[in-house]
Amino acid sequence: MTFNWIAVIIAALVPTLVGFVWYHPKVMGNAWMKASGLTEESLKGANMAMIFGVSLVLSILLAFNMNFVTIHQMHLFSLMADTPGVNDPSSEAGQFLNSLLERFNGNYRSFKHGALHGALSGVFFALPILGTSALFERKGFKYIAVNAGYWIITLALMGGVICGMV
Repeated sequence: MTFNWIAVIIAALVPTLVGFVWYHPKVMGNAWMKASGLTEESLKGANMAMIFGVSLVLSILLAFNMNFVTIHQMHLFSLMADTPGVNDPSSEAGQFLNSLLERFNGNYRSFKHGALHGALSGVFFALPILGTSALFERKGFKYIAVNAGYWIITLALMGGVICGMV
């Protein structure tokens, strides 16, 4: 099993693409601005190149991590990481790992399965993190719902791309 960098790059573009739609004024943009306490005026003058550049780097990190969230076969490597000979295909450990990968490499490798794990990550990781921060920032339910909804959808699509691109 090889690491699919093309899937990572494509998945890293998902947050920006979903964000363009989700935070558009005709979708959730106006609700987000109101819940955030922002105005069109307060959003002007930002360094958008820096914002999108850093956002892309963070999205690459997130897409990289989605491999370990959505692809079960990745865990075989972590289970056997310090087993002597695991990197030698002729050793007993190397042969065992290769036989497992040959037998199970295609299991649970679909867009649908990755999207499920991505959505679960949104609900069980992103929502609690965003919700906790928002509560201490004195933001309301709508703020949490808008942002968590974005991340649940985004992580579902990212997981689908990562897991589905076999």
